[in-house]
Amino acid sequence: MAPTAAPNEKLVLERGFEAFLESLRDAAAGATVLSPKRFSDALHIDLQTLATQARVHRNTVSRAPESESVQRFLREAVRVLRAATDLSGDLKRALFWYRNEPLQVFNYRTPEQLVSEGRTEDLLRYVESLHGGGAG
Repeated sequence: MAPTAAPNEKLVLERGFEAFLESLRDAAAGATVLSPKRFSDALHIDLQTLATQARVHRNTVSRAPESESVQRFLREAVRVLRAATDLSGDLKRALFWYRNEPLQVFNYRTPEQLVSEGRTEDLLRYVESLHGGGAG
C-alpha cells in the first residue's frame, strides 16, 4: 500500500504555495525564521540530509535553526519552489520536480542538488526561460 500524505500536509499542498510557505514558518524561533523540521517533513527528507544539502553540521539544523547558513539554504530552496509552482501551477508537481527531475542542461542534476551546490540563480534563470517558452 502506497504511503499517503498526512491530512494537514495534504490540505497545505492543496491550498497552494502561500499555505505551504506559512506552514514552514517557525513562530517560536522568530517572525522571519523558516523551520528546517517542517521543510524536511514537506520534502520527505531527514534532518541529516537537510544538513548535508545546506552544508552545515547536522546539529546546526536542530540546535540553531535560525542560523544564517540554514536560513539562507531554506530561502533559496523556497525561491526555486515558488518559481516552479508559478510555472506549473501546482505545488505538488513543483515539489516532485525539485526533488526528482534530472535536468539535462545541468548535467542531469536535480534542482535539489543545484540549490545545494549554490546554483540557485542559474536554476531560476532556467525556470524563467521555461516560463518564456525557451530552453527545455
